[in-house]
Amino acid sequence: MLAAVDRAHEVLSGPATRKILQREFYDYADQRYRRLAGISVAHVYRLRQSKAYRRERVGYEKTKPAAVSIGERRAPQPEGSPGYLRVDTVHQGDLDGAKGVYHINAVDEVTQWQVVGATAQISEVYLIPVLEAMLAQFPFRIHGFHSDNGSESINHTVAKLLEKLRIEQTKSRPRHSNDNGLAEAKNGGVVRKHMGYNYIAAPHAEAIEGFYEQHFNPYLNFHRPCGVPEPKVNAKGKVIKTYRWYATPWEILRQLPGVAGHLRPGLTLEELEQQARRQSDTAAALEMQNAKQKLFDSFLRRRSA
Repeated sequence: MLAAVDRAHEVLSGPATRKILQREFYDYADQRYRRLAGISVAHVYRLRQSKAYRRERVGYEKTKPAAVSIGERRAPQPEGSPGYLRVDTVHQGDLDGAKGVYHINAVDEVTQWQVVGATAQISEVYLIPVLEAMLAQFPFRIHGFHSDNGSESINHTVAKLLEKLRIEQTKSRPRHSNDNGLAEAKNGGVVRKHMGYNYIAAPHAEAIEGFYEQHFNPYLNFHRPCGVPEPKVNAKGKVIKTYRWYATPWEILRQLPGVAGHLRPGLTLEELEQQARRQSDTAAALEMQNAKQKLFDSFLRRRSA
């Protein structure tokens, strides 16, 4: 009865509710309110906290997740084959309400071959050309595209592009924080380390993309060694990863069985080896650093202008 009164009056205060209950019995002679007519204000509040009242007054409905049919929610299983990418986005901050440039980071799970791109916005119009250019920089065929659940990757335009290229799209699972751990680790160890955390305006995205394609990505894949994880199971059954072998992504790719069969059509191992031998690791790093310095100097000149 109390729940019905509260529903009708939109839950008034305790004293107001007690007055209504008294009036229902004494003024309007409704015998259903005989017991409630003598209720105290404190007991009105106690009854409102009871399970019986809440069952009558409040309707509970479990949260229903939004159904998004794009991508399968699971971790990819490359089984030692290259071409299964882990993709994540790094934002270069905001300033006075203006969004900074976005970095798109894609890392192959097996070889750690890494391609970084830049876009002014993560809308579909800006993102698709960058993704197409990034996918073309991988020397092997792409089979999988794994990302978190951000709308920059989980949308119909990206799904259409991947379907056109016959690339399987997967996305991270709830309560599995390591599903995209490789890309997130490279975000900090590579992208943030070289590009920093300071704000970079979105109009610089085209210049950054050129730097990535011409200098940064070749340096990462042919001249920067990565730790290769070696999983072991300890006595308690926990998987422990040790890093005893360090090699460049090109060296990891080169030693895979049947590597020639994984390469993109028209690309040979000799061409990749020739690119790797064009200059030493330190010479490539210095060339990349000089190009990066010129890039950052252009940011300052444009800001001053």
